[in-house]
Amino acid sequence: MVLSNNAMLKKNNSWIPWIVLTICLLPVIASTALYNFWEPDGFVNNGELIEPVPLSDLEVPSIDDDIFSFADLKGLWSFVSIDSSECADACVKKLYLMRQIRLTQGAEKDRLERIHFSVGNRLERDLIDEYDGTRFITIPDVRALQAFGDLTEAEDHIYLVDQIGNLMMRFPLTIDPSLMKKDVKKLLKISKAWKKIN
Repeated sequence: MVLSNNAMLKKNNSWIPWIVLTICLLPVIASTALYNFWEPDGFVNNGELIEPVPLSDLEVPSIDDDIFSFADLKGLWSFVSIDSSECADACVKKLYLMRQIRLTQGAEKDRLERIHFSVGNRLERDLIDEYDGTRFITIPDVRALQAFGDLTEAEDHIYLVDQIGNLMMRFPLTIDPSLMKKDVKKLLKISKAWKKIN
């Protein structure tokens, strides 16, 4: 009887290393599977992420002999749009989206600035008044904004500059505004938490 019990214990103990090995490997297998096959909503962006371009040293001369410096925006997120002084439908849509998306951020809206560069002449006074709160800067030459990349596409996008002065994202005018709002809300939330940690 004693021999029988010992044999049973020995047989049961032979499974223990396999059980321990399985328990150790499960987290590795699960994390690998999640990394390769699952993309959580919390990390999906709807705007186009671009290679970060530092703008904090960029100074843009206006037709009024003033200098606009991106360094003045430190600590704020900023929407930036660039367009001709005619400000056709696409231009007006950008001004509208920047204003409305900012307003949807509630208490966080004061962390979001709006900049519009008009190339050539000043915009109509009525348009400036309608989008009060936007910083309108009239520049003589679009080449001052080459840091924004291919400016032939500028009229079709709204750019986003982060709180430390890096150009890091752009939104096409065809984007669903609710998705744009979602991206901005997420970035403001993450950056606020990051600031507290630091």
